[in-house]
Amino acid sequence: MIDVQRLRVLRAVAEHGSFNKAAGALLLTPSAVSQHIAALERTLGHPVAVRSTRGVTLTEPGRLLVEAAEAISAELDQVRHAIDRLTAQRPRLTLATFTSGGRHLLPEALARFVGAHPEVELTVWECEPEDAVPMVRGGAADLALAYHFDGPPPVRPGERPGLDWVPLMEDPLWLALPRGHRLADRPSIALAELSDDRWVLGCLKTEAFLRRYARLAGFDLRVAASTTDYFFAQTLVAAGVGVSLVPHVSLSPAPGCAVIPVEPPRPARHIGLVLPRRRRATPLATAMAEALTAAAAVTWTEARP
Repeated sequence: MIDVQRLRVLRAVAEHGSFNKAAGALLLTPSAVSQHIAALERTLGHPVAVRSTRGVTLTEPGRLLVEAAEAISAELDQVRHAIDRLTAQRPRLTLATFTSGGRHLLPEALARFVGAHPEVELTVWECEPEDAVPMVRGGAADLALAYHFDGPPPVRPGERPGLDWVPLMEDPLWLALPRGHRLADRPSIALAELSDDRWVLGCLKTEAFLRRYARLAGFDLRVAASTTDYFFAQTLVAAGVGVSLVPHVSLSPAPGCAVIPVEPPRPARHIGLVLPRRRRATPLATAMAEALTAAAAVTWTEARP
């Protein structure tokens, strides 16, 4: 049988690239790390790591074991958090959410959820999908409200421990222009028509995404301002700093800001839920997912500019 502690040591070796650094991270001696790896290799009957002057390289069996170690660690974390919830005096639910989704979807969802489950001790963490997904995977959060732009969702089908991506809504991006802009009275605008404008980024992660769409439209993106807040970006647009692309749920135009649809191909952000895949769904997580689904439908219907 493979020892879990030895898997933990191998995982540290893979992460740090050397026995010495892994020893420091684990508060062990390099000799102890070497002994754990040697014992693991004897149990397995195959080498798992090759040492050289450039560090440590995992063999194919070693890489497979590290993948298993990560899955086992996440499963144990989930079980530990589940036991904490079972033994708590009050039922608990932890939700991770990105900022704009939390601002526009959570109020309606929380009102529904708290009204139906007033006994629940609710915790909400604000974080981006790249941080929220590991929280759900490890059991620190019961579910997460997340998003992605182009490409696949932030969880991979078939990964272990498994996570599910539940689509909630497509969140189209709108053009935000100063009221005095030459195109501010148009019913829709093609991105190519803004090739001479400078842009305000409302999220650092949208730059590469926006540059791709700009290239498709035949121009190079020129950035006038870069923020981490779509609401701040809209005030900069209203002040005449530049133009911007703003997701539907983040629209809160300042008085001097005009909001106009983009002509096809229209870029969009995709909002969904990240849930752990279990044989039996957690009732409270299911209830919160249903509340967020209802809130997304309300937001899409009522929040159009």
